[in-house]
Amino acid sequence: MEHLKILIDNQQKKKISTAIIRQKTKQILNALGCDAHEISLVITDNNQIQQLNKAYRGIDKPTNVLAFPMQEGQFTDITPGLLGDVVISCETAQKEADDANITFLERMSQLLIHGILHLMGFDHETSQADAIKMETKGLELLRKLEPNKDLNIF
Repeated sequence: MEHLKILIDNQQKKKISTAIIRQKTKQILNALGCDAHEISLVITDNNQIQQLNKAYRGIDKPTNVLAFPMQEGQFTDITPGLLGDVVISCETAQKEADDANITFLERMSQLLIHGILHLMGFDHETSQADAIKMETKGLELLRKLEPNKDLNIF
């Protein structure tokens, strides 16, 4: 089995534990049977994620997580082992954690799962059936990551 490479680029000011983020990412990928890939995680702020959201989705506002899969499209032959990039807004994650009365790391777990599922081909915007499939898989993974918590994907 190939070595799992997790690249983390913290581009914002909040101190975060990249070791914990790396561990959670590895757990998610292992649970999905995807431990032979490289993945890039970018932790950013609302301003940068808003720019990305506008450029790639045509939505001019911040979001919590964006995923850029590399297993489909024109780059699959160039980077066959690269799963893709997950970009998370630390500001939005903190606000959503506060609103849901959960910890920042619990919200980061939810967003990592959501982003990685998108990299794996899951999509909640194509149909209700696909949304249910993605949410079910997300909850299954969340229970593995946070077994003693009663968390939901939202």
